[in-house]
Amino acid sequence: MWEDFLRQLKQLPDAVWNVVLAAAAILTGFLFKGIATLILRLYSKTNLSYSLFRTILTHINRPFTFFLPLLTFNLVLPFMQLNKGQYSIINKITGILLIVTFSMVLIAVVKIFENLLYHVYNLNKTDNLRERKIRTQIQFIRKLVISLIIVLAVGAVLLSFSSLRRIGTGLLTGVGISGIIVGLAAQRSLGNLLAGLQIAFTQPIRLDDVVIVEGEYGRVEEITMTYVVVSLWDQRRLVLPINYFIEKPFQNWTRNTSEILGTVFLYLDYTAPFDAIRKEFDRLLQSSDLWDKRTGGMQVTNTTQNAVEVRFLISASNSSKAFDLRCYIRENLVSFIQKNYPEALPVTRAIIASDNNTDNLGAENKALLTTGK
Repeated sequence: MWEDFLRQLKQLPDAVWNVVLAAAAILTGFLFKGIATLILRLYSKTNLSYSLFRTILTHINRPFTFFLPLLTFNLVLPFMQLNKGQYSIINKITGILLIVTFSMVLIAVVKIFENLLYHVYNLNKTDNLRERKIRTQIQFIRKLVISLIIVLAVGAVLLSFSSLRRIGTGLLTGVGISGIIVGLAAQRSLGNLLAGLQIAFTQPIRLDDVVIVEGEYGRVEEITMTYVVVSLWDQRRLVLPINYFIEKPFQNWTRNTSEILGTVFLYLDYTAPFDAIRKEFDRLLQSSDLWDKRTGGMQVTNTTQNAVEVRFLISASNSSKAFDLRCYIRENLVSFIQKNYPEALPVTRAIIASDNNTDNLGAENKALLTTGK
């Protein structure tokens, strides 16, 4: 019965037979894609924040929409009733489209592996130094592999044309001169690529590192093969060439650890009660969750003609907490001194005497005026 059905189909006109065969192949491809999508949807229905099947479905769905129908069409192409010229044209177009769609599938697979590794090395933890190291390398390798897939796909498409192969063969005879020209033209690009490789594996910076560059405080948001994006504290974005982090000095506050020291300076009068201020400083530290209990101390670090410089040294688990702790200590110490020891705030003293007694000013000290409270 099945053989009779096929025999009747082959008796159809060539154009009808070709259309029926092509439609059946494409529909079969869509059917396979639909079945695969349905299976992935069933396994991806989970309340977990991450699902491998959900990730596969997200990235592979669109490439398979084009790749599977083209693949099944390519399989039935030899059975179509086509002359040599028609078969050659359709086969060439199908081959090029298969190369393009297969490269899309490979890129999707790379992104699936990237998401899987991102899930394994999750940044949502207090000490994420190792995770940031791995993620920086993953991001660079992903971009490098995708670039390589695109280059190979473009090369495969071009080499599928015999005329371009002949042109390529002719160009190879001048490879010496062309190599020098291309090398000079791509010097900066190759330099950026090598700088990107160096940063990915030696890691002077990593994703989410806190850095000071060009006098700006920010976090490394993105590292590409040619530039680095730093998210500044006020939501601006500073874009720097990747060579910057190889050739110029910069501060990295999270190179080995995110722990950091911070300072608060107050300028007080010579009459300031240091013991009372030290006790209040210790009390403030003990009552704050921002302090990591590593370092906390008060020292008189300098004296000037009019004031005493007092430094309060504190520590925190990261720079954000350190900044908040510094503001907290500064505000509360100033309030404490204002309420309890207002005379300890910086003052300016002047001695005033009448013109008739200027000769005896040093001995008599006729008046003392305190201003600038």
